[in-house]
Amino acid sequence: MHGEGTPKFTNDAGVSEIRIGVREFECVGATPPYDHPHVYLDMGRETEMICPYCSTLYKFDASLKADEAVPASAVYHTTAHA
Repeated sequence: MHGEGTPKFTNDAGVSEIRIGVREFECVGATPPYDHPHVYLDMGRETEMICPYCSTLYKFDASLKADEAVPASAVYHTTAHA
């Protein structure tokens, strides 16, 4: 993810699993101010990982791009500060 930043994902919908197109990412929990500590997760060679804070199951899906998720609402976009 060099030069693009680490993708961040949320689980506002409360789904049991989120499919993502990366193995290194941050879980935010829910959209702030209801978030948990933003935790960096690295699946390594594995294809799934559970967030230790919110218990969301993340599954790697090679058909998705780094900035995509299923459900699509799980992609968290931070606002740039001027």
